[in-house]
Amino acid sequence: MLALLAFVMVATFMTLIMTKRLSALIALILIPTLFAIGAGFSAGLGDMMLQGIRELAPTGVMLLFAILYFGLMIDVGLFDPLVRLIVRLVHGDPMRILIGTVALALTVSLDGDGTTTYMITVSALLPLYKHMKMDLRMLTCLLIMSSAVMNIAPWGGPTVRAATALHVDPRELFVALIPAMMTTGVWTFFVAWIFGRRERRRLAELALEIGSDEAIAQEVIEEEMGGDTSMRRPKLFWVNLVLTLALLAMLIAGSLPLPVLFMLAFAIAAMINYPRLQEQKERISAHAGNALGTVSLIFAAGIFTGILSGTKMVDAMAASVTNIIPASLGPYMAPITALVSIPFTVLISNDAFYFGMLPVLGQTGMHYGLTPMELARASLIGQQIHLLSPLVASTYLLVGLAGVDLGDHQRFTFRWALGSCAVFMVTCLLLGVFPLRAG
Repeated sequence: MLALLAFVMVATFMTLIMTKRLSALIALILIPTLFAIGAGFSAGLGDMMLQGIRELAPTGVMLLFAILYFGLMIDVGLFDPLVRLIVRLVHGDPMRILIGTVALALTVSLDGDGTTTYMITVSALLPLYKHMKMDLRMLTCLLIMSSAVMNIAPWGGPTVRAATALHVDPRELFVALIPAMMTTGVWTFFVAWIFGRRERRRLAELALEIGSDEAIAQEVIEEEMGGDTSMRRPKLFWVNLVLTLALLAMLIAGSLPLPVLFMLAFAIAAMINYPRLQEQKERISAHAGNALGTVSLIFAAGIFTGILSGTKMVDAMAASVTNIIPASLGPYMAPITALVSIPFTVLISNDAFYFGMLPVLGQTGMHYGLTPMELARASLIGQQIHLLSPLVASTYLLVGLAGVDLGDHQRFTFRWALGSCAVFMVTCLLLGVFPLRAG
């Protein structure tokens, strides 16, 4: 009954936000609360909620100051040269813009961190998309898909979780998946090409005046600041670039906790670029709305995850799936694990799946002759759609920065991300990364 209640709760939540009956913020708070009370967990409900909020608090703080920092970098004009370069390369062609989006996102996401990927790519590309009147759902879709490809890297998170859960070497696990990552990257470029054809036709009907590359670049930069470029700091360009590169290097090296790094970087950047107190207040106020919208979703998601974990709904969901797999399908546990990972890495957190569910699936598969390495590789198929989960903090950052509704984003991106899962899985099966059937 608990597992059934959990599945109904998640389905209700997803339905309400995708049909726009409730905002994501309200649904994240109210839906799990109502279901928990209905299931008789009202006594410990407050503690569960607070525990979930505590666990996501560092992420919320990190995103708050990351938004303020990169917002400040946009204000000072750090990304203006990149915008001008992109405009020169794409020549006002939506096809080139969309393909360039994938190329830029795949490159930036080499660090395995979705937060910095979205910050940098959206900062550089959003003004151009808006200027060209392109569909912003395409931007968020391609960024999610590109980030999901690179998320398989060992420093991205899920690969280490799978390796740890089944006690295999992360490097060996990752290397075998590189061909599948490459084919999925090609699929992402193909999706960008499809989007490009659509946008060419749609924008041609609008008969937009494109203008010269330099004129477009100048208009994009001016639109980015609402026509006011007084906040630009061109003389401090190299100072800001060195500061940002140092921040990214320290993020990758793990020199300090992420929230601390972004807090320090923002404080330094604000002091250098806007030494007057009034200017600092104005810059914080300018980005406060975006920061509040994103961070409030993170803390609301803390209530959702806290109730899922505190009521043991997560454990019940995992157990229910593993218990219904008949023994006759035992030899097919590798593709079953791959297929199970697709919905479950959306419905529950990576930690819950890899440390709670994968060991059980792994033990079953090993009983039929599959190796832990094969099962670990199969479990990573779902990562191509994982970033659509309402439990992924960086996704709220992406839709917040792009100004796209979460439900619209999920509904638009779902089938293309599901296609990524299919491409990844078929490549793995064809290359023998894991077998269709044991033995």
